[in-house]
Amino acid sequence: MSPLGSAPIVWIHGGGFFKGNLDQPESHDVARSLAAAGFQVVTVDYRLATLARLRRSSSGFGRSPAVHYPVPVDDVVAVVRAVQREAPNGVILGGASAGACLSAGAVLRMADDGAAPLAGVFFAYGLFHAALPKRARTLRRRLRGKRRFVHTPTLLNLTNLHYAGTRSAMLEAHAFPGGHPLHDYPPTLMIDADRDSMRASGGQFARELSAAGIASSYHVLPETFHAFLNRPNEPVFADGLQLIIDWARDIQSKQT
Repeated sequence: MSPLGSAPIVWIHGGGFFKGNLDQPESHDVARSLAAAGFQVVTVDYRLATLARLRRSSSGFGRSPAVHYPVPVDDVVAVVRAVQREAPNGVILGGASAGACLSAGAVLRMADDGAAPLAGVFFAYGLFHAALPKRARTLRRRLRGKRRFVHTPTLLNLTNLHYAGTRSAMLEAHAFPGGHPLHDYPPTLMIDADRDSMRASGGQFARELSAAGIASSYHVLPETFHAFLNRPNEPVFADGLQLIIDWARDIQSKQT
């Protein structure tokens, strides 16, 4: 890798921890849009959470190993550290949905390991708590479409358990940073969707960052739904990207 210029961006896609890849719009189109705005972007093909599976090989039947936390966080941290070695002006880390959670956990992991601090982090519609915080009645009234039924607290919490692997792992700060000390965080941008159950976690995490004295900015885009960065043909895709671009340019200006 050749030396990188001012604060490149490492970008992490979502997918509920168990699906998604570098070809989905939330990875590919977001990265292309950021690159078109002048940023150097690295995307991460982290290992997805899976259960152990029976598989057949030439030697007979066996079981493929399960993938759970901390493996996806390990992957994010490894890429960020590799980019940091070639980025004298720091690195910006960002993620969407499950990728926001992985990125948020990676921040604390690297801080605990004594790694160089990040220039900034940004999150889109993430779930940062092991259990979805209580949703306000006003938020519940704004939910529409199929996600009213698949983004319920019960199903989201089960998805979190699948990622963590065990209930004890769910309590670890590197798995779900929400509710844990956040004093090591760099400047942070958070963007939530208006009609999204996960906004209960995003809003709570934003308040926790503020209480920890972190320089942070929190935005809720009106009349929007979860995963809007996975829908590049909708106007909100450009709106969300513009918030990220303006914020990241400001971060970069402070690093050079």
